[in-house]
Amino acid sequence: MPDRPNPFRELPPTAGLPLGWKDLLGAAVTRTPPDFARDAARFLGVDDLLLTCSGTAALVVILTTLRRFSARRQVVVPAYTCPLVAIAVAHCGLDPVLCDLAPGSLDLDPAALRRLCGADTLAVVPTHLAGRVADVATAAAIARAAGAWVIEDAAQAFGARTAAGIVGTDGDFGLFSLAVGKGLTLFEGGLLHVREPALRAEMRRTAQTLLPAAPWREALRALQLAGYAAAYRPGLLPFAYGAGVRRSLRRGDPVAAAGDAFSRDIPLHRVGAWRQRVGRSAIRRLGTFLDAAAERAHRRVERLRAVTGLHVFGDGPGGRGVWPFLLVRMPDRAARDRALAVLWPAGLGVSRLFVHALPGYGFLRGLVPQEAVPNAASLADTTLTIGNSPWMSEQDFAAICGRLERAL
Repeated sequence: MPDRPNPFRELPPTAGLPLGWKDLLGAAVTRTPPDFARDAARFLGVDDLLLTCSGTAALVVILTTLRRFSARRQVVVPAYTCPLVAIAVAHCGLDPVLCDLAPGSLDLDPAALRRLCGADTLAVVPTHLAGRVADVATAAAIARAAGAWVIEDAAQAFGARTAAGIVGTDGDFGLFSLAVGKGLTLFEGGLLHVREPALRAEMRRTAQTLLPAAPWREALRALQLAGYAAAYRPGLLPFAYGAGVRRSLRRGDPVAAAGDAFSRDIPLHRVGAWRQRVGRSAIRRLGTFLDAAAERAHRRVERLRAVTGLHVFGDGPGGRGVWPFLLVRMPDRAARDRALAVLWPAGLGVSRLFVHALPGYGFLRGLVPQEAVPNAASLADTTLTIGNSPWMSEQDFAAICGRLERAL
């Protein structure tokens, strides 16, 4: 397979909801007071959501509020997760504690979590990685036995469900991301669910203080959202996305190629009226979009599971996750790297979730403990992601499967 089957076409690594000009122009002329959080709550079927400028900002609002109620300082996070989680914990003056994953799983290792939780544990952050439905109940039971709060990280799982209800509502708090590639996007945005009404009021007070109006920053986000609407299509993504990925890969910088390089500075501001109106317009199509993505994913998962030596992460009993991409694990790093060497620069939507377990990122040195987390490190070393966009043809998918089979 050539490195670039079609240099004038690029598939995205995640299935984001495309925005149309009707979304943008309708938002510009509408004078209805914006309340995107209300529409998002209605979509999920919950009473109330708080809108923030990012999923990271939602976590900062939670932790800043909890610090007012407790002298505890430790927050237990997965050792394999977005680096912004650890950055947010440190931003709030708290200590991130890394919990390894269970072998062969995306869930926190229960035995490791029991050892880590104690009298100084403020919160535990079980995480729904890759849109898959995590085992929150086990992590929550261990956390609550230690007197800790449960913050459910559903940044990659807006719209997912469990057998009992809605992902993001099983913990004391749940956060969602509206960043690019997370299904529905405001280019950057976040939503926060709070189980207890009294705490909900506290979170709103915190958000009022932490998230000021920032007209210039909001103007930039509005321009970026308009750019996303224009460029998120196969004919323009080679320039808006793919060229940067291939440049980073040629430099030998997979962290930059995967979009994992983050500053410790966390933008904190309010989401403006225009972006909220764009979100209100787009969310009307989200249910249909997620259903179609699930149908594509289930069909392709069956094909991938027929490849000997390949593991595709799915949901446990009763779980109905969302499918921005498929997370695939190969038997060893060498096989994964053979596949990535050809597939990552090929414009077929193949990428990586997070390049390292948290201790492996140089920019997190001094912020997270440098300790062994073998299961998390193994997951980082053996996985790749396959985009699930509606633009991926059967020919594209067959090419990906063929390269994976040859790598194995």
